Amino acid sequence: MRPETAETAKPLHYGFTTGACATAASTAAASRLLTGIARDQIEILLPRGQRPLFRLEYCRLTETGAEAATIKDAGDDPDVTHGALVFARVALSSLPGARFHAGPGVGIVTRPGLPVPVGEPAINPTPRRMIVEHLARLSDQQGYTGGFEITLGIENGAELASKTLNPRLGIVGGLSVLGTTGIVRPFSCSAYIASIQQAIDVARANGIIHIAACTGATSEQTLRARYGLSDLALIEMGDFAGAVLKHLRRAPVPQLSLAGGFGKISKLAAGHLDLHSRSSSVDLPLLALEAAALGASEALQAAMRAANTSQRALALALAAGLPLGERVCAQARARARAVLPSEVAVEIWATDREGQPVGHAGFA
Repeated sequence: MRPETAETAKPLHYGFTTGACATAASTAAASRLLTGIARDQIEILLPRGQRPLFRLEYCRLTETGAEAATIKDAGDDPDVTHGALVFARVALSSLPGARFHAGPGVGIVTRPGLPVPVGEPAINPTPRRMIVEHLARLSDQQGYTGGFEITLGIENGAELASKTLNPRLGIVGGLSVLGTTGIVRPFSCSAYIASIQQAIDVARANGIIHIAACTGATSEQTLRARYGLSDLALIEMGDFAGAVLKHLRRAPVPQLSLAGGFGKISKLAAGHLDLHSRSSSVDLPLLALEAAALGASEALQAAMRAANTSQRALALALAAGLPLGERVCAQARARARAVLPSEVAVEIWATDREGQPVGHAGFA
């Protein structure tokens, strides 16, 4: 699948989730046991009806069963697991049904609030269901009435997990096996957004009533120091302000502090919920208009429009004694307020590159 966008005029490649890869590997390993066929590729059925073909790196018998592996292709999505080897080890069991185990590189859940119970492998419900359904169909075809022991692993998963939100979520030892449709859309960053949503769910389940969603480490350190917040209360939202706000609409907490650099916050103030440069730009003319509302002269407005960065535009306004940071934060709060439910109070902080506040709009 190669959709083309008007902005890039280049083909963008869809990819497949870790859950889809795990389904392919599990089905291939189970098929090796039940049919005796060592496949080099296998087709699976995704939840929305697509039937992709996965190339297998190996499909072989072991002392206890069979194992198979495929390399994850996340397409053009910036996914930390792109290129990782996803493997499954399957053993037959006299007990009916399927039981899942964490192999090397797959984490274990240690905190409540995630979609699987504490103590279970971090294999989300949809991948579990996909694997169970594929193995059930295979069993019916082959007349097999027993069950399966399924161990999933991801090569270098423990190392890769350190680059994700898993340690903060309480998923230890490796990555999560994720996916709801089996498909990864280009630049959707679906795995990261899912981690943001899970971080909020974990905070709620652990009784956190005040969370701080920050665009980066600098603004996070500022709010941690100001409020004494624990890791569970700190949400690494990156550029995905919309993911935080929309999830809180479904899963509210009483208080949200949202913080980021002035440029990012100015994008939110302009109505952008995706703060990445590929999706939104700092609107210097709009900042000049906001300064005009505070009394900026024509000359100052012209200088702000000609500024090379948002920080420079802010510096010009501050030098003229204009509280532009406060005004932009108030506008950003209004944008957030329009998405959030009434039971969530929200405040906005804008910081400079050193983490010093340059604007604030209090809880409302």
